[in-house]
Amino acid sequence: MNIIAILLPLALALGLAGLGAFFWCMRTGQFADLEGAGWRVLRDDDLAARDEEARGREAESRSP
Repeated sequence: MNIIAILLPLALALGLAGLGAFFWCMRTGQFADLEGAGWRVLRDDDLAARDEEARGREAESRSP
């Protein structure tokens, strides 16, 4: 019976800590853009930059 006196307040404290963390994340905008991170992973920015550099080098080599 003594274990209930320890576990019940511990469970309530952990629940309140989790709820507090959730509200803190909502207030600071952690969940504002849920899809943006997924699209940033798929975007090939480094390939686009390499293509632009190659086009710039081709244009320089063509100019007299």
